[in-house]
Amino acid sequence: MRDYGVYLSCDKLLACQKPLAEMVNADELQFQIVHQVEELWMKLIAYTLVDVVDFLEQQNTHRIVTLMGRVHRLMRLMTAQLDLLETMSPKEYQEIRLQLGNGSGQESPGFRLLLRMPPDLWRAFKASYLDGRGLSVEDVYDVSYDHGDSYVVAEALIEFDELFQKFRANHLYLIHRSIGLGSKSLKGRPVELLQAGALHRFFPELWDIRCDMTDRWSGQYGTVRAPISHHAAE
Repeated sequence: MRDYGVYLSCDKLLACQKPLAEMVNADELQFQIVHQVEELWMKLIAYTLVDVVDFLEQQNTHRIVTLMGRVHRLMRLMTAQLDLLETMSPKEYQEIRLQLGNGSGQESPGFRLLLRMPPDLWRAFKASYLDGRGLSVEDVYDVSYDHGDSYVVAEALIEFDELFQKFRANHLYLIHRSIGLGSKSLKGRPVELLQAGALHRFFPELWDIRCDMTDRWSGQYGTVRAPISHHAAE
């Protein structure tokens, strides 16, 4: 094997899928590869977020924004890749699903790891970019808004949050298309659990401030305003 294959351990990598002769149908190779690649991307995201926590503690805004940009791109890749699985028919999906035994995507080690990381990100952000600067979320977004470092980093975090939830929502639609939302998920868990997960937020403070600001503006300008066509006619 040449250096490229040696460096990438291609022999081991390409042996991670079932032998073609043992596959239940022609789509099982795709199913395995998509999920294996997703685990690799999640490994890279987790590895990157560990560095982000360090840079949050150092208040190194440029490195944070650069690395979070990488995470955002990875999340978009993961979401786009799920679309490949929609090329399977429900019947083919069910045949592959049987090969999982009692396995479920909710057991994904990479996914479960990523779910555990946001509290560390929030702790480091709050200590360095809020408390450490005498700021609140309200200050950053409204009262003392200046589009400064605290705002830029907060927006990088909420974009990760948004993209992760879009990934979950896309997965939910994949299930809807493959097995139906009226069915039971693997291990007898109701699909409603997956729907609830898609509504989860990593950084609720960053989402809630938008509601608070809009409510204050509504109190000032009114929740219902005259249509602009009314003013144009005057």
